Amino acid sequence: MDEMTQLRELRADAPVPDRAALAPGRERLTDAITGRNRRARGLWADWRVASLGAAVAITAAALFITQVVDTSAPRQSAPATVAGDLDLSGPKAALGRAADFLDRQEVPPEPRPDQWIYLRAVGGEPAQPTRKDGSDSGMTGSVGKSDPDSWIPYDDKAAENDASDTDYRTARESYRIAAALPENPEALLAKLRKVFPTGSGAESPRESTDEHSFRALTVLLESYPIPPDALARIYRAMATVDGVEVTDHLIRDASGRRVIAVTRDHDEGATRSEILIDPVDYSYAGQRYVVTRTHDLPRLHGTPPMVYQRGDVLMDIARTKVAVVDAKGQKP
Repeated sequence: MDEMTQLRELRADAPVPDRAALAPGRERLTDAITGRNRRARGLWADWRVASLGAAVAITAAALFITQVVDTSAPRQSAPATVAGDLDLSGPKAALGRAADFLDRQEVPPEPRPDQWIYLRAVGGEPAQPTRKDGSDSGMTGSVGKSDPDSWIPYDDKAAENDASDTDYRTARESYRIAAALPENPEALLAKLRKVFPTGSGAESPRESTDEHSFRALTVLLESYPIPPDALARIYRAMATVDGVEVTDHLIRDASGRRVIAVTRDHDEGATRSEILIDPVDYSYAGQRYVVTRTHDLPRLHGTPPMVYQRGDVLMDIARTKVAVVDAKGQKP
């Protein structure tokens, strides 16, 4: 069976453009899978600032999913897909090709205020995390299982008026923010940095311009739906952010699919963030946080420190289905 046929069968039930109200939560991984799209900027800070100490260690223990990046996968620079041959030689090539494809798609009508966003997402939930070599990760506890299906109101007035989280936007707000983004990448990034401001304190430290831009792009990409022409502009702007890379082969996400990984190392700390993109329709497919340097993180009460090894995946969330539906509880 050739690769194009495999990919078609793998993604046969997937909807075409993608964009969801899913964000990795700091308090519980299950909140990230089924909760509101609250983007905790502290999650980024946890892996950038070692001085957060014991409080961060507890949070990390709740979120940590010890999987290991598959470095044994064959390197492929241009696997065939339904969307066309991929070019994973760099961010401008990969994201530029994705943008060209999306520009050719028809823009569907905006959802009605009374409609809902159906979302299905999965993530690894090991009861006793281990690494590729079978060794104990040093973690205790596990992430509780939850229903992978969730429904988010498209028009949520109460959430729209809640100013407590500067990163949160309802699905309708996100749609309109995306639709109004300028064509020029520099202007687009500047606008998103204003929409999703950077921090100003120890719990949420100020970011560099490029790190701020990448986080803002990530927050918006988690929403659904995004008009395909707007998604094209987002991808072109993402390719201009300093430090952004594209893994030169498809990786496996939490659901087992092969996806494109757009990555950026955090400016401080020893981790990187990865935005996952479907290679068939170039929709947002999830995200991961990966350790880039082996290091220890102290814990409370004199217990041995958690040892993070290079290649450990701290969080791995795959969005496997998303659609606009007419009622809560309805599935496409």
